[in-house]
Amino acid sequence: MSIFGKLIGGAAGFMLGGPIGLMVGVLAGHLVEHAARRAFFTGETPPAPQTIDARRAAFAVALIVLAAKMAKADGVVTRDEVLAFRRVFRIPPEEESEVGRIFNAARQEAEGFEPYARQIAGMFRSTPAVLEELLLALAAIARADGTIHNDERRYLDEVARLFGFGPEIVARILAVVAPETGPDPYEVLGVKPEASETEIKAAYRALMREHHPDKLIAQGMPAEMIELATKETQTINAAYDQIARKRGFK
Repeated sequence: MSIFGKLIGGAAGFMLGGPIGLMVGVLAGHLVEHAARRAFFTGETPPAPQTIDARRAAFAVALIVLAAKMAKADGVVTRDEVLAFRRVFRIPPEEESEVGRIFNAARQEAEGFEPYARQIAGMFRSTPAVLEELLLALAAIARADGTIHNDERRYLDEVARLFGFGPEIVARILAVVAPETGPDPYEVLGVKPEASETEIKAAYRALMREHHPDKLIAQGMPAEMIELATKETQTINAAYDQIARKRGFK
């Protein structure tokens, strides 16, 4: 059963609290307990769930909501972006209507994206690579129509800031989702062109270690995201190989 099936069917029994908990209630067809509503409106920080299924559920809901808020910020949802969302997050056909329901609820909601970004950032503070994958997914959706528009870029920058990331992380993620003909290999690895061989190898090994799909899934990224995570590691490998060939090292 997919993570969406667990949420829709209530099999996981999550009580995440905060704005994400409210959206779980929307997806499951009911509102969650009063404590979750109170946490949302007072700004209280709900306790971070400790189970791996709870973390995966929170990630899934946060991605749907943040993608919906990004679409609202951009002012239009293109077919390319919808298809990109489905590619980024493999949604079983029988569950697409339910995912669409929470997407639309998030778009129509008057509240901004900040409470959701803050809550998911707090839950994954100790595993920032998972947050990077969430930001990567948003960037891939934004890029789906061929370019990241100014409103989308401002949105991604602000989400990154709330996640605790600096501009160098945003630059690396945007390089990963750049068209295949144009990604800058140094930006993909997050190093400067004048970096030494030792620095380049260290950056490459750290990225491959931190962003290995199996490790990300073990830390709370839903398995439905594995294709995007795998593509990222392939892009990192290709960037390293390109630099190594050009500079004559292995």
